[in-house]
Amino acid sequence: MLKRDHFVFGIFIGLIIPVILYALILLINYLLVNAAVTHIYLNRKSHILIGIAGNLLPIRYYFVNLKADKTGRGILLITFILMILFFALRDRLP
Repeated sequence: MLKRDHFVFGIFIGLIIPVILYALILLINYLLVNAAVTHIYLNRKSHILIGIAGNLLPIRYYFVNLKADKTGRGILLITFILMILFFALRDRLP
């Protein structure tokens, strides 16, 4: 199922992976701080950047391993849009 070569499928993957990674990083950070394991708390901007950077792995997988250019381009498009939005709105983030 993940070996499709469709532009819309790439857009879907490009949107889902940052959301999942953002939630996962937020949960891990919350659990570590509340368990008193660490006092380091990443700010919201770091969580967002890590989530967006998670798209690099599927981009490489679809471009290099599967040779699925349409899906890779969809992921790449969403990654660029998310990065542009992040840097345009970073001063408004808490």
